Amino acid sequence: MTKQKYSYHETEGVPLKLWDSHDAFEDGAMQQLRNVAKLPFIHKHVAGMPDVHWGMGATIGSVIATKGAIVPAAVGVDIGCGMMAHQTTLTASDLPDNLHAIRSEIEAVVPHGRTDNGGKNDRGGWGELTAEGTRRWNDLYPRYTSIVAKHPKAQAFNTANHLGTLGTGNHFIEICLDENDAVWVMLHSGSRGVGNRIGSYFIQAAKAEMERYHIDKFLPDKDLAYVVEHTELFDDYVEAVGWAQDFALENRVMMMRAVLGVLGRAVGYGVTTAVTAVNCHHNYISKENHFGSNVWVTRKGAVRARTGDLGIIPGSMGTGSFIVEGLGNEQSFCSCSHGAGRVMSRGAAKKAISMDDHATAMKGIEARLDEGVLDESPAAYKDIGAVMEAQDDLVKIRYRLRQIINVKW
Repeated sequence: MTKQKYSYHETEGVPLKLWDSHDAFEDGAMQQLRNVAKLPFIHKHVAGMPDVHWGMGATIGSVIATKGAIVPAAVGVDIGCGMMAHQTTLTASDLPDNLHAIRSEIEAVVPHGRTDNGGKNDRGGWGELTAEGTRRWNDLYPRYTSIVAKHPKAQAFNTANHLGTLGTGNHFIEICLDENDAVWVMLHSGSRGVGNRIGSYFIQAAKAEMERYHIDKFLPDKDLAYVVEHTELFDDYVEAVGWAQDFALENRVMMMRAVLGVLGRAVGYGVTTAVTAVNCHHNYISKENHFGSNVWVTRKGAVRARTGDLGIIPGSMGTGSFIVEGLGNEQSFCSCSHGAGRVMSRGAAKKAISMDDHATAMKGIEARLDEGVLDESPAAYKDIGAVMEAQDDLVKIRYRLRQIINVKW
C-alpha cells in the first residue's frame, strides 16, 4: 500500500490533514484552514489538497466534512464548477496540420468572455437561445421557479442564455492528445451567472442569520457564516445548490456536443466518443458517509476520488492534464485536488509574466497569445508534476494529456 502523504497539524479545533509534501502552503491559506477547523460542527478533521491556495472565506483545495450545518462561502459562488472530458475515436493523424481554424470555430460556436458588464449585450451569453438550450432550460425551469419564488433575491439576470457557455478566468476548452495520440476534448466551466447569484444570495442570508442570533461575533471569520440543518434556510440552500450543480452539468454537456461537432466538421465525418468519458464537479456539496457517520462534504476546489471514480486534474493552459482513478483514501474524505493551484494572484501574474514568457510557455499549442490571458499563463500555477506526486496515495494516473488547442477568455 502507498504510504500516506499527508502532514498532521493540531489546531484550536479539529486537526488538519494536509497533502503539502511538495511545498508549504501559503500563510493566508493556512490561517483559513485553521479558522474552518474551529467551527463546532466539523467532522473529524479538515483535509487540504496539494493545490491549496487562498480563497474567499474557505481555502480553495479544502475538503470539509460537517454534521448539522453547511458554510455557503465554503461552497462559493461558482457552484458546480467542474470538468468534462471525452476520449474520441480520432487520433492525431486525423487532424489538420494547422489547428487555428478549429480553435476559431470553437470560439464561434461556444459563447465565451464577458462584455457589457454581463448585461443583455454580453458576448458571453446567447443572444438567442438554440433549440437544444431551450429544451435543456425547460427541463430545469420548474425547479428554478420554485427556488426563486421562496427567495426572489436569488433570481439572476443571466439564466437560460448561459447554458452552453464558457465564461472567463480559469474556464477553458481544450483539444488534447494522450500517450497513444488519441484525441480528447476537455472543458471546464460551472453554473455561470445563475449559480453565482444563488451562491452570493445564500452567503449573505447565512450572515444575516448569524447576526440575528448573535453568533457572528463568535465566528473566526464572518465569511464562515453557516446554515443549520433542519431549518428552512438550510433546506432551501441545499435545494438551490443541487439545482445549480445540475445546471453546471447541463452547461458542460451542451458545450461538449458543440465542440465534438466542430471536430466532426474539421475531419469530414461524425466524431464519436470512445469508452472513456469523465464529468466531475469540484465546487459542491454531497451527503456521504465517512468514519461511520453521515455527513455533508463540501469540496471547494476538490474532486471526489472514491475507489474507481474517474476524475480530471488539469495543470495549466500550457502544462497538460491528467485523467485519474480514485483510490478511496478515507483520510482525504475520498478526495483529490482539482488542479495545480495558483502560486500568483491574477494581479501579480500580470505584473510578473511577460508576453515573451507566455509565448515560450505556450510553444506548440494553438491558443491566445495576448496580454488578456497573462493571469492564466503556466507560470501563475504550481508545478503539476509535484502536485500529482504529492497525492499518489489519493489517485492513480490513467491518462496523461497534452493540449494542442486551448480556448480561454
